[in-house]
Amino acid sequence: CMFLIIGYVVILASALGTYAIHGSLLALWVPTEYIAIIGLTIGYFLAANDIKIIKATVGAVPGILKGSKYNKAFYIDALAMLFEILAKVRKEGLMSIEGDIENPDASPIFSKYPNLVHDHHIMEFVTDYLRMMVGGNLNTVEIESLMDVELETHHHEAAEPGHVVSNIAGAVPAFGIVVAVMGVVNVMGSVGSPPAVLGKMIGGALVGTFLGILISYGFVEPVAKLLEQKANEGATIYKTIKMVLLASMSGYAPQVAIEFGRKTLGAGVRPSFSELEEELKARKGK
Repeated sequence: CMFLIIGYVVILASALGTYAIHGSLLALWVPTEYIAIIGLTIGYFLAANDIKIIKATVGAVPGILKGSKYNKAFYIDALAMLFEILAKVRKEGLMSIEGDIENPDASPIFSKYPNLVHDHHIMEFVTDYLRMMVGGNLNTVEIESLMDVELETHHHEAAEPGHVVSNIAGAVPAFGIVVAVMGVVNVMGSVGSPPAVLGKMIGGALVGTFLGILISYGFVEPVAKLLEQKANEGATIYKTIKMVLLASMSGYAPQVAIEFGRKTLGAGVRPSFSELEEELKARKGK
């Protein structure tokens, strides 16, 4: 959020500040062109997307103003939760986790990790595959293929708002040209006016092109990039869970299975082996 605002301030200062050195900022104030470009942009957004994507995009945009929840502490919680549930399976058998799977909110294990339990998609992913493990006779190759298909579908849906906003950014310069052309048409109808009047009208028409390009690349495109980054960031937790569960299905002990998951994490959020081990010991002692 902070860097987005700082970026916007730098963009405005660079564009308007340098112009103000040799020109009047009032010349850029053509309210009808602002209204036209905003209206065209909103119209394009509504016309190009179905209601599901419109809702998803409107709901996703405020998320760029929030800090990421996918930090090292979040992943330590995720690995610790998976370790606990797999350790219970190892100790008491697969049937012992049926209650945890069916009602995660009331589970003595899952309920200790509210950040994960409150994420419906993450918990659904975890419990669905644990439920399949309880069913038994799993082919890990087929399960991995199923996981990949599910993750691809999930990532496609999560990335959609970013693609939508990126498409809007590509359309806004064209809308600026449309507004500018309408201004030029208006100028052509006033060719008999004094040069000073015509100059002001032509300048006002060109403001449309200026606005379209500035709004697109300076304001809308950064939002699209942030949405794409958020979508990519949110995909890692599923890869981590996938690797841990597949390792467990292949017969590895819980301590080894969570190491498979730890290795999927990037340097910025990955706990060290000893750090994770100490965290697990500390939680086991509680």
